[in-house]
Amino acid sequence: MNSEDDMHDANDVESGDDFYSGETAMVSDDDIDGDYEFDNDTDGSDDSIYHRHQQDYTILSEADIRQRQEEDITMVSTVLSISRVSASILLRHYHWNVSTVHDEWFVNEEKVRKTVGLLEKPVVDPMLNAGELTCGICFETYPRDRMNAAACGHQFCSVCWTGYISTSINDGPGCLMLRCPDPSCVAAVDQDMIHMLASEEIKEKYSRYLLRSYIENNKKTKWCPAPGCEYAVDFIMGSGNYDVSCNCSYGFCWKCTEEAHRPVDCGTVAMWILKNSAESENMNWILANSKPCPKCKRPIEKNQGCMHITCTPPCKFEFCWLCLGAWSDHGERTGGFYACNRYETAKQEGAYDESEKRREMAKNSLERYTHYYERWATNQSSRQKALSDLQQMQSVQLEKLSDKQSQPESQLKFITEAWLQIVECRRVLKWTYAYGYYLPEHEHARRQFFEYLQGEAESGLERLHQCAEKELQVYLEAEEASKDFNEFRTKLAGLTSVTRNYFENLVRALENGLSDVESHGACSRTANSKGLGGKGRGGGRGKTSIRSGPNRNLDSSTHWSCEHCTYANIKSATICEVCHQHR
Repeated sequence: MNSEDDMHDANDVESGDDFYSGETAMVSDDDIDGDYEFDNDTDGSDDSIYHRHQQDYTILSEADIRQRQEEDITMVSTVLSISRVSASILLRHYHWNVSTVHDEWFVNEEKVRKTVGLLEKPVVDPMLNAGELTCGICFETYPRDRMNAAACGHQFCSVCWTGYISTSINDGPGCLMLRCPDPSCVAAVDQDMIHMLASEEIKEKYSRYLLRSYIENNKKTKWCPAPGCEYAVDFIMGSGNYDVSCNCSYGFCWKCTEEAHRPVDCGTVAMWILKNSAESENMNWILANSKPCPKCKRPIEKNQGCMHITCTPPCKFEFCWLCLGAWSDHGERTGGFYACNRYETAKQEGAYDESEKRREMAKNSLERYTHYYERWATNQSSRQKALSDLQQMQSVQLEKLSDKQSQPESQLKFITEAWLQIVECRRVLKWTYAYGYYLPEHEHARRQFFEYLQGEAESGLERLHQCAEKELQVYLEAEEASKDFNEFRTKLAGLTSVTRNYFENLVRALENGLSDVESHGACSRTANSKGLGGKGRGGGRGKTSIRSGPNRNLDSSTHWSCEHCTYANIKSATICEVCHQHR
């Protein structure tokens, strides 16, 4: 939906309740100009929207992962009274789950040892005092000091051990459960032997496999899917929000590892991505814009005005574009070059209804998909540009602005917060188009209400984006400190807060399936104070109310909305509390 071209006709909406606050406001059918009201009661926190759910997960660096790994090994080693290398083998087998290791061990220690290849006592080689031993792999004889064995006592030369270990590690992470080379033996090869015999390169590769196994075998942890990122995420199960923001600034869904996509669920995202990459839309385009040659059946696109079509060689069949009949049968009686009476007659008789209907359906389907995809892609490109602008702002422009305005950079954090909010809102707005594409067309009330809310979100975000981009540019290009910079600070901070509140509540509303829309096709007159993010009457922090036009039950002399930033000032005043602009 393009809010500039189509302001989301909502004339059929019977009520524009205080959607997010749980309070009721009447709708003006003749003045549905997109006014929305926000209770700007925020907590004053500088935390960006990226970190609002930080309590749901922990970002782990490589050092954090190694520390946790060592702590688990130490715990198992201490509780079970075994060596650290044995504890490591146990944990790897049981996917680094300490509780499972303890449970299995105390139920049947002998079975666990046999399963993972841990011998209770090392086997003493009867040939230990011999001066020379024969390697069981290459069958060469070597001095005793050039032979090595695992806990099972099977002796092999150092060269064969090194080759066996190197080949196993190069083959992949299966090396973490390495066993004795003897075909009849299942004894585990511990980490100490690998460190003793392997080269530095092989030891480093083994260490990487060991580190990655701690994340990849753990159901509560995942690697960040961003290219080149080495952070992992430890997620708290049971949270309703799966959005994660990694320290590398990449946001993704912990559940499906696609980019963060609230308010759209993972299933819808999978369908949308598949649709964008599939060939189905190509076929729709072919059906909508071409017709098959009556002779060879190859699809032909009409690129000239004349109805006389000649197929490409070797076919070269000449036919009429309208009725697909042979051109030799056409003349003045069939309408000549510019019309085909045979086609019109057949159409009236219904002879061509099925094919034309199929082509029309394909065309409509293609146009509908193109409508949503273009807007989805446009918001994505806008988000990428906003990210670039944010990086430029943080690396270069904030320092310059600090010098010009004679203010420390810590006092300019409101600009960074605004850009972070723009980036996040672009992402949300982008996915609302995927949400809208899969919204059932027969549910007119939900679709109408969705398009209205989406249009308001677009309008509010554009105001914030313009303020952070164009109005800020004035101060960046100024030669000296501007007297009204503090007024700009108040306006931008206010717009950021207003937009954040609206989008947070919009996301919750869409996730709840727009439950505030009644089944008979209109918005409910009393919003559910619990279902859509509001705090009930009397409200609470972050309460947002959406009004369509003025409330006729209120005195317009004391209740008004700022035309500059849409902040609803419910008191008698002539200057907006947020942007300090006059009424």
